Amino acid sequence: MRAITVREPGGPDVLEWTEVPDPVPGPGEVLVDVAASAVNRADLLQRQGMYPPPAGASPVLGLECSGRIAAVGEGDVAGWQVGDEVCALLSGGGYAEKVAVPAVQVLPVPDGVTLTEAAGLPEVACTVWSNVVRLGRLAAGETFLVQGGTSGIGTHAIQVAKALGARVAATAAPDRAERCRELGADIVIDYHDDVPAELAKATDGHGADVILDILGAKALGANIDALAADGRLVIIGMQTGAKTEINLSKLLVKRASVAATALRSRPVDGPSGKAAVVAGVREQVWPLVADGRVRPVVHATVPLPDAREAHRMLDAGGVVGKLLLVR
Repeated sequence: MRAITVREPGGPDVLEWTEVPDPVPGPGEVLVDVAASAVNRADLLQRQGMYPPPAGASPVLGLECSGRIAAVGEGDVAGWQVGDEVCALLSGGGYAEKVAVPAVQVLPVPDGVTLTEAAGLPEVACTVWSNVVRLGRLAAGETFLVQGGTSGIGTHAIQVAKALGARVAATAAPDRAERCRELGADIVIDYHDDVPAELAKATDGHGADVILDILGAKALGANIDALAADGRLVIIGMQTGAKTEINLSKLLVKRASVAATALRSRPVDGPSGKAAVVAGVREQVWPLVADGRVRPVVHATVPLPDAREAHRMLDAGGVVGKLLLVR
């Protein structure tokens, strides 16, 4: 089969459309004939040599895909059959014609979503549900802030939080603020501004009960300032760095908590494993997608062999939602 491989760490030009060995589904796995995949920030980091895949994962880029089941391995495959249209959360391998994946990480294509659109849902849905709902414990009536409201994560998080009955705030560039409002954000703050101060103004001094942050180090201080009493900050990215200082007294006074998690490195099984996350998404998020309260946000589609161009687009900025790679 053919896949996008990384010739050496570097820019988009190191991506090559080449022949690689066909994957074979192991026990409890299915083989998916890929229809589409999606570009995530983690793919750019892996391309640059900064985010190696977990042990045993495919070295091919791609953390999610959609397609049709082409074969099933031995053992429990969770009721999936050859020919089923699915999407899947991957540890790698999505930028390819075929990929083997544990059956417990496979999801049906939600009602009202095309097979292509479904490729951009597993990673964001699993990330948002596991961090905002499960870890952050966001409840109806609380205030939720997502840093980076027009990112793939942000566009999905706005919709999920709104569907759960939260008051939703998002940061964005001024020219993309209206897009956040269209998705359901009640408050949109220019990310250049003093975010804690602007959020305080908009919430009568309350702040955010839950914050989902993709920025990392440089945003930590402001995020803590923006938290409400008993607030929960969940960090899932390091776009502005990995190391900084923290003022513990502010956390103590607010009785606030800070958590940091990654999805790709989780084990398949266990209470916090990918199987449990995928099951939760199927039960709690897929109904929101099926009834239209949460929809995939697709910025553009790019042919899979032209993955270099998609990486250039994401590197350049300005992408709203997801970039999809289609066969």
